[in-house]
Amino acid sequence: MTTPPATILWFRQDLRLTDNSALIAALQRGGPVLPVYIDSSAEEAPWAAGAASRWWLHQSLASLDQQLRRLDTQLLIRRGSAQQILDELLNVSSATAVYWNRRYEPAVIARDQLVKAALRKRGIAAESFNSALLVEPWQVQNQAGKPFQVFTPFWRHVMKSLDPPAVLAAPQHWPNANRAGAYKKRTAAVGQLTLNDLGLLPRINWYQSMANTWTPGEQGAAEQLEIFLDAAVLQYDTGRDRPAVRGTSQLSPHLHFGEISPRQIWHALAQHAVASTPDAAQRTGWRGSQYVTELGWREFAHHLLFHFPHTPLEPLRTEFARFPWAQDAAALRAWQQGRTGVPLIDAGLRELWATGWMHNRVRMIVASFLIKNLRLPWQDGARWFWDTLVDADLASNTMGWQWSAGCGADAAPYFRIFNPVTQGKRFDPDGSYVRRWVPELAALGPKHVHAPWEAPPQELSAARVQLGISYPLPMVDLQISRAAALKAFQTLRAS
Repeated sequence: MTTPPATILWFRQDLRLTDNSALIAALQRGGPVLPVYIDSSAEEAPWAAGAASRWWLHQSLASLDQQLRRLDTQLLIRRGSAQQILDELLNVSSATAVYWNRRYEPAVIARDQLVKAALRKRGIAAESFNSALLVEPWQVQNQAGKPFQVFTPFWRHVMKSLDPPAVLAAPQHWPNANRAGAYKKRTAAVGQLTLNDLGLLPRINWYQSMANTWTPGEQGAAEQLEIFLDAAVLQYDTGRDRPAVRGTSQLSPHLHFGEISPRQIWHALAQHAVASTPDAAQRTGWRGSQYVTELGWREFAHHLLFHFPHTPLEPLRTEFARFPWAQDAAALRAWQQGRTGVPLIDAGLRELWATGWMHNRVRMIVASFLIKNLRLPWQDGARWFWDTLVDADLASNTMGWQWSAGCGADAAPYFRIFNPVTQGKRFDPDGSYVRRWVPELAALGPKHVHAPWEAPPQELSAARVQLGISYPLPMVDLQISRAAALKAFQTLRAS
C-alpha cells in the first residue's frame, strides 16, 4: 500500500496542537507531516516582533517542540525568506502540499499571497486556514457593503449568526512519524537550526520578572483559562477595572501567539455557564457578557487592520495627520521609564517593563497622558508598547492607540482626557497598585498616594518622600496640559 505524499505544516502564530485547523487538515491527508517554523522577521518589517514578544516566542516554540517530541516528531526550525525555505524543503522532502493558518498583518498578507501563488504555480497544494478569529474580516460588512467603523453595530451584526464550530481535538499520535523523521534528517542538509540559533533571548537577562509572571505555551494558556474561569469570570464586569486585583483573563499573550484559540475560550465560557448557573434561562446570558464583548473588540481590531492596512502608522481620520504634536525626546524617555511624577502613570509603565504586560484600564490612562498631557504622537506610544508588551498584537495595539488619540474607528473623542489622579482614586482606592510598582510612595496614605504633591510636608516627611529627589515632581501640570491639548485640538478643527 502506497503512503500518501508528505505535507509541510508551516507554524506561525498558531503554536498549539488543539483546535489548530491547518494541523488537523494536514494530518487528514494521511501522509507524513513535517512541522516547520520559519523565522522570516525581515519580511515583516517594520513590525517584526519586539524584544518582549521575542522572549515569549522562544518559550512558546520550546513548549511546542516538547509537545511534538511526545508524538515522535519535532519542530524543524529555519530562518530566512519563507518562499525560499519552503522551496528547499519541498525539494528534499517530496512533499506535495504546504498548509498554514492565516495571519492578518498587512506585510504578512502580502507575503503570503506571493508564497501561495508561487507554490500553486509549482503544482503544490498551498492552503491557508482560519485558526485565529471567530469570523474572517472579509465576511463582515455593513448595509452599504463597506467595513464597519463603529464597534457596536459590528458586534451586533456578528453575534446574529455567530455559532463557532466545535473545538478540534489535539492529535494523539503523529501519522508516519518514522518517515517524517527520515525527511527531517534530509532537511538538515539545508540548514536546520536550534531554537537558540534564532537569538530570540537577549544577551542580558532583563526578563526574569517576566519569566516569574508567565508560563508561555499551550499548557500555560489552558491553565490561565482555568484560573480565570474559577476565580474571576463571574466578577469580570467589576473586577476588570481594578489593576490591583486579578480581575482580567490575562489570556491576551496566549491568544496572540496562538497557544489558545478564541473558539476554545468561547466554548469554555459556554460550558462554565452550564456548570455554574442552575437557572436554565440564564445559561445563555454569557453571550452578552462583558468578557465576550472583549473578544468582540479583538475581532473588531483585526477587522479594522485588514480593511485599513495603513493605520499602524497613519491615523484613520486623515485630518489628524495635521495635528500639532510636540517633539520632546526627554519627555518620551521619562514616560517610558515611569518617571513622570504622576504615580498611576509610573506604576503602569513600571509594571509593563517588569512583566511585559499592563492592565487594560491603566493602558488607556497611560496612553491618554502621553497623547493629551504630553501631546506626544500616539505612534511613539504604539512603538514602545510594541517593543515591551508580551501581547504586542498589531491589530489591537493600533486600535487601542488610535482610540486613545481620537483618530481611529469608534474612537474616544479627543477632548476625553483621563485624569490619572481621579482615575487612581476610583479604581485603585487604597493605592495598593501604586505602592506595588512605585515603592518610593509605599508609606503614603491613600488620600495622597495618587497625588503626593498635594500632601502636606509633614506627611511627606513621615513617609520619607522627597519630591524632586526620591520621587519626581510631576513633569506637567495636569490641568494646564489638558487645556493646552484642547487648544491644539481646536486649531486642528479650525484648519
